[in-house]
Amino acid sequence: MIESDIKDTNDSELIMLYREDDEDAKNILFYKYKFIIDILMKKYYVYLNNLNIDYQEIYSECNVGFSDALRCYQDDKDTSLPTFITLCVERKLLGIIKKYNRDKYKELKEVYSLDFVYDEDGNKLMDSISDDGIFDPLNTMTEEEGYHELISNIKSKLTGKEYDVFVLMVKGLNYQEIAKILNNTPKQIDNAMQRIKNKIKLIINNTNS
Repeated sequence: MIESDIKDTNDSELIMLYREDDEDAKNILFYKYKFIIDILMKKYYVYLNNLNIDYQEIYSECNVGFSDALRCYQDDKDTSLPTFITLCVERKLLGIIKKYNRDKYKELKEVYSLDFVYDEDGNKLMDSISDDGIFDPLNTMTEEEGYHELISNIKSKLTGKEYDVFVLMVKGLNYQEIAKILNNTPKQIDNAMQRIKNKIKLIINNTNS
């Protein structure tokens, strides 16, 4: 099957076949989305390299996460299949880091916030949605409930596609990586990121008014 045919194959049908132990479906899905493993291993390269973890062990765990995603994914989930694969594979990578170094794991657990770098210039989401580049609403929400309420509010205001982009943004992926995962152009992702930031800014302004 040529690459263009694979890209046009319906994921839902492939997953159904995969769960019936269809080897071709498994290979097609892996071929379509194996690049996600490479993106995440590159993202965590410094952490993994500093821990001197065997490459084969890392890749094997990523494959387990990949398989978990295919086995557990449901069409009615809030995220698309590639986003769900990203989350499952990353969970396995964090598990490896936790196994070898709990301090590194704790550090990475704190990545899921609005205080993340979203482009190669080192800009953070909060820098771009705040008027002065200083205000961080999370500093006013020290309770975990408040933070999760904010995330839930953001989710309710985003479209399905925007939420996919948002999830990958807070995972620290740049717009080019997100574009590849979601099979969009970098320009489409950049536009979505701008819409997301504007919506979040409105939410924060309303929350603090």
